[in-house]
Amino acid sequence: MSTNSTEDRSRLRDKSLGSLIGRLPELVSRMIRGEIQLAKQEMSTKLKAAGVGAGLLVGAAILAIIFLQIMLAAAIIALSLVLPAWAAALIVGGVVLIIVIVLALVGIKALKTGVPPVPTEAVASVKSDIRAVKGEGEYDNAAR
Repeated sequence: MSTNSTEDRSRLRDKSLGSLIGRLPELVSRMIRGEIQLAKQEMSTKLKAAGVGAGLLVGAAILAIIFLQIMLAAAIIALSLVLPAWAAALIVGGVVLIIVIVLALVGIKALKTGVPPVPTEAVASVKSDIRAVKGEGEYDNAAR
């Protein structure tokens, strides 16, 4: 019943029991459509977050490969020339390593927010609707 407004609810209170029972299939159908729409929106948001996290992890992996190349170049320079050039290569490698770590941590955090892509808000809303239909509590539309 996520699409019902305050006006709809006040009109429902004025109806007779027979007319309400007659409208029950329409109301249930509207409630189900609303819950399906909520689930779609929630799944889309979570999958987008997972996509961003995966993209950041790919970026971290690419920079990790570059880091290995830089460290290999630094080791070669250090062994063959024993000059300050290897120190510069190690500094660049350290900076790339810091970037890799930051990207990986941000990517993991983004993946955790989107996985598993379960529509938890929609499930809670359906449970609330079921409680309201059973008369076990007042319908809570404030959370939507």
